[in-house]
Amino acid sequence: MRVFSAALDLLLPPRCPGCDARHATVAFCEGCRAQIPAVSAPKCPICGLPFQGAGHDHLCRRCIKRRPHFRRASACSTYRADGRNPLMDALHRLKYGRDVSLAPALASVLTTRAHNTSEYDCVLPVPLHRTRLRWRGFNQSLLLARGLCGGRRGRLAPWPLARRRATPPQVGLGETERRRNVRDAFVVVRPDSIRGATVLLVDDVMTTGATVDECARVLRRAGARHVDVLVLLRALDTP
Repeated sequence: MRVFSAALDLLLPPRCPGCDARHATVAFCEGCRAQIPAVSAPKCPICGLPFQGAGHDHLCRRCIKRRPHFRRASACSTYRADGRNPLMDALHRLKYGRDVSLAPALASVLTTRAHNTSEYDCVLPVPLHRTRLRWRGFNQSLLLARGLCGGRRGRLAPWPLARRRATPPQVGLGETERRRNVRDAFVVVRPDSIRGATVLLVDDVMTTGATVDECARVLRRAGARHVDVLVLLRALDTP
């Protein structure tokens, strides 16, 4: 097996998911890691939105106006539409280029920068509708959650939550339109598996939080005790 792996690396050398430079493994190189901004304080203690400048954590305008159904959300990094983040570049190649070889490297970032998952009874990915799943061939959130649950990091439960209605893309929609777009799009199909449970909901990107909040709403209604959210990337320039 080692000989085969060495031969494969020689023919198809591992590359950095961010800049495509040759690398010892399929992992972000030092230069790309330096361009992946961490989420630091001050930030909103509920949705995790970071604020500019110094100061203490405080609730953001959106969480004051409308309290989310999840307990708290956190992200590994942030991005802006007009900026570059190697993490977002790699995620686009995974989702739209269907390069699933990048999933372990992305999941590794999620694992490295995530809060402790041992406190959760189950880890759920945000589901795709079957039409989108057939087109893409995989659910990127499931790949991330699976990598996060490696070893004894948590218990992956990909089936209790389902997307029962195909929704148009959220890109270009404002917050109200996004909430309306995903309203009643999700359903808990196995309520016994999450009743009384503390759930970690995993997704790739969080913009306004409308999608994960709707997921949290139906999970709480089905009996989940708490729902926390973990995403790879958090948008800063939200509509």
